[in-house]
Amino acid sequence: MENRNVTNIKEFILLGFTADSRLQRGLFFIFLAIYVISILGNMTLLSLIYGDSQLHIPMYFFIGNLSFLDLWYSSVYVPQILVTCISEDKSISFAGCLAQFFFSAGLAYIEWDLLAVMAYDRFVAISKPLFYSQAMSRRLCTSLVAASYLGGFINLTLITSETFTLTFCGSNVIDDFFCDLPPLVKLACDVKESYQAVLYFILASNIIMPTILILASYLFIIAAILKIRSAQGRLKAFSTCGSHLTVVTLYYVSILFIYSRPSASYGLEQDKVVSVFYTVVIPMLNPLIYSLRNKDVKDALKKMLDKAKFY
Repeated sequence: MENRNVTNIKEFILLGFTADSRLQRGLFFIFLAIYVISILGNMTLLSLIYGDSQLHIPMYFFIGNLSFLDLWYSSVYVPQILVTCISEDKSISFAGCLAQFFFSAGLAYIEWDLLAVMAYDRFVAISKPLFYSQAMSRRLCTSLVAASYLGGFINLTLITSETFTLTFCGSNVIDDFFCDLPPLVKLACDVKESYQAVLYFILASNIIMPTILILASYLFIIAAILKIRSAQGRLKAFSTCGSHLTVVTLYYVSILFIYSRPSASYGLEQDKVVSVFYTVVIPMLNPLIYSLRNKDVKDALKKMLDKAKFY
């Protein structure tokens, strides 16, 4: 085993993307633009869902919760990225790193569970369209969202406590733009089997189980769609799943690429690119996906703009 000096780390250094100052300034404006679009997009979608009675149905209740998570998700990452791009001081305190990891992991775990709940919602809407509102009662919808938050909180507490009680050796330099699991594990002196067991538990409970639920929901959705006699009816039914399926594919592919591999196989440079996609880009894309592909949301936006012109 390699011997390394054990140090009491009080802060970490985030290297970010590049040491080139001109490139850093360019990245600053790119990330700032993405952040502004993400905040405006998610706040607009939340306002539409809250303010338009036509959107007060279970599907939009879940979409609203997804937008709420994305609003905070990007806010956990992007401000720190912006600071890293323009500041010479790239340090983050141990407590600050822990807090960022805590909230980022929690929001990710909650979102995984919520996407599984949304898949179940689409199954009920397609298989039981006449009883959709009764089957997906407000009480059930609230309970499902609360369960997503509770499951995420339990897992994030477990992974955060286990990660930040690891012994870090020597270097405090994180070759990334935020405090993420792979680079932190790289700094640990010795990752015990018990920690690997915790990672596999998190993988099973927060990634594999929601994935199975999503796949099962879509198998039942396909079966229900095949029972529809007309081709137009089948196409219309499946189109209601298009936005959710797009979001799930983008999110899960990037997440599984990073976190479903053994720690020894982490490649930090390629992981940075994928991390930017799911931490920064996807929260910006989600409100666009759910609005541009959705007639109800576009109608609600048109009504809101008409009211704004009137005033």
